[in-house]
Amino acid sequence: MAVFEQHRPVLLGVAYRMLGSWWDAEDVLQDAWLRWHGADREAIADPGRWLVTVTTRLALDQLRSARHRRETYPGTWLPEPIPVGIQVGDPAETAQQRDTLSLAALRLMERLTPPERGVYLLRETFELPYEEIADVLGLTETNARQLHRRAADRIGEDRERFSVDGAEHRALVARFLAAAVTGERAALQAMLADEVTLWSDGGGKARAAVNPVVGAPRVARFLAGVSAKNTDIEWLLLEVNGGPAALVRLGMRWSLMTWETDRGRLAAIQLLSNPDKVSALGLFAHDRNSAAQARAALALL
Repeated sequence: MAVFEQHRPVLLGVAYRMLGSWWDAEDVLQDAWLRWHGADREAIADPGRWLVTVTTRLALDQLRSARHRRETYPGTWLPEPIPVGIQVGDPAETAQQRDTLSLAALRLMERLTPPERGVYLLRETFELPYEEIADVLGLTETNARQLHRRAADRIGEDRERFSVDGAEHRALVARFLAAAVTGERAALQAMLADEVTLWSDGGGKARAAVNPVVGAPRVARFLAGVSAKNTDIEWLLLEVNGGPAALVRLGMRWSLMTWETDRGRLAAIQLLSNPDKVSALGLFAHDRNSAAQARAALALL
C-alpha cells in the first residue's frame, strides 16, 4: 500500500491526462490498485514503471469506452477540472510537462485517437524513449514514432497556446471580465482574436451553446447576450489545472471560464456550466449555488 501511495500522484497524472475526466481517472486508479494488490510484487523489479504501464493500459481501455459516451453527450464535451488542493503528477515536473495538465491541452487532445494520445502523453509528459513507449503500449518502435508524429500534427500550432505569460494573461482576463459583466460588446470584441472560438459545456443540465461559437463578432454577441439575460453577475479569479481561470456566477448558477491567448488577444474561451463538473472543483461541498460558500472556499486557497 505504501508503494502505491508513493506513486499515486504520478499515476493520477497519467490517468487524468489520458482521460480528461477526474472521475474516470479515479476509477482507473482503483483498478490499478487492485492489480497491484493481486500481483507478485517480489517479481516486480521496478514498481514505478510497472504501475505506470498498468495505469496507462487501463486508461486506454477506459478512453475507448468513454469515446462513445462523449459522442452522445448533449452538446460540447469539455474536460473536467482537477479538484482544488489535489496534487497530480510529480512536483519536479517541468513547465512543459505541467502544460499538458491544462484544460486547453486536454481539450486539444480530444482530437487524438486513444493510441495517439497514449504515445503523445508518454513522450511529451514523461519523455520516455520510443522503445519504452512501444513496450508500455504493445506497439513497435516504428509505430510509436508514427503515432507521435501524427498526434503532433493533429494538435499543430494550437499547442503554442498551452502556456501563457501569467501577468499579461491575468491583465487581459481582468479587462475581459469587466467588459463581459457590463455587456460592452465593442469592448469585448476588441479583445478577441478574429478566429476566436468559444466552447460551452452544459451537459444537458445548464443552458449552453450546442455548437462552438466561432469568430469575434459572434462570440462578442453571444457573451453580450448572456450578460443581458443575467443582471446579477459576479466573478472570482482562481487557478485551475495550473492556469488562471474564473468562477463566474450567473444568477444562482456557477460556471468555470478559462481562456487561451494569442498575441495579446483571446483566441479560445471555455465555458464549463455542467453543474456536476463545476462541483468537482470541491468548492461546493453542500450547496453548489452558494455564493458565500464559494467565496469562503476560495479565500482559503
